Amino acid sequence: MSKSKIIRLDASKVNDFVNAASRCDFEIDITNSGRVGAVDAKSYLGIMGLDLTKDLEVRYDGEDKEFDAFLDSMAAKEQ
Repeated sequence: MSKSKIIRLDASKVNDFVNAASRCDFEIDITNSGRVGAVDAKSYLGIMGLDLTKDLEVRYDGEDKEFDAFLDSMAAKEQ
C-alpha cells in the first residue's frame, strides 16, 4: 500500500529524518509539493537540496510504525 504524508522539515531535523528513514527496509522518496522529481529520503545531501521553507511530501510503500509516528510528529500544520 502506497502512503503519502505532508511534513515540514527544518535543517536542524534533517539528520533525524534521514536516520529514521534509513532504518526502514523500503524505498522512501521526498519532494517539495508540486516539484517534478523526488529525492531519496535516505540521502542527507538530496534533502538539503530541497526547499525546506515549503511543505514536503514523503511517499513510501512499506510499513514501519516508528517511522509513521516520526512523520506524524513532523506533520505540516495547516495555516
